[in-house]
Amino acid sequence: MEGNMLKKFIKNEAGATAIEYGLIAAGIAVAIAVVVFALGSKLNTLFSNINTLLP
Repeated sequence: MEGNMLKKFIKNEAGATAIEYGLIAAGIAVAIAVVVFALGSKLNTLFSNINTLLP
């Protein structure tokens, strides 16, 4: 009985798939954060310059 349950547990890949999707989402979130951090000051300067040009 226990051997059969162990085989089912080893063959079950649903948890692994969820973890993989979680890691992909975390990687995308980190990439977005890096881009926003890198471009944040440049965008702030750009919008400040545009704001000074507007009447």
